[in-house]
Amino acid sequence: MYTIGQLMKQFQLSRSTLIYYDKIGLLQPSARSNANYRMYTQKDMQRMEQITLYKDAGLPLEEIACLLNEANSQSTALLEQHLANLNHEIGQLRQQQQRVLKILGKASALRNSRTMDKAQWVAILEATGMDETAMRQWHVEFERSLPEAHQDFLESLNIDSDEIAYIRRCSQAEWTRPATQE
Repeated sequence: MYTIGQLMKQFQLSRSTLIYYDKIGLLQPSARSNANYRMYTQKDMQRMEQITLYKDAGLPLEEIACLLNEANSQSTALLEQHLANLNHEIGQLRQQQQRVLKILGKASALRNSRTMDKAQWVAILEATGMDETAMRQWHVEFERSLPEAHQDFLESLNIDSDEIAYIRRCSQAEWTRPATQE
């Protein structure tokens, strides 16, 4: 059995946080000592590890409780929805980042912003020896393997939506085209 102090130390949580988790039913102690102190089992520790994992993934406590108490298929749906929300937030943050860069209008700001634009990406590909055909094939493989990630990557280069749609259509047409016979 573990005391509340041991859980606090292992998971770097405050006493009030663990008491709150008990109050909302997220992590209730399995036993009480003779002095009425909370006591936790190994199973409780494993549950706390799961809570920490989900909390680190950005899930709110309500959703964590659902994940710990629901069937696997519902858990998957909840996590997929959280991932979709994160992807949406990342897209919004990327747009804000690009707007700030435009406002700044400085090449030095772009170098320090941890972003890359289309011209910089193409220059890197060319520097590695890729020609136009190889770059097209790169897009075809990216689109075939990870279409949503391809979309996100193109957006991260601050390419306008019409050009992104064109690149993706061309890439899809290439990988769905039957191989020519010689």
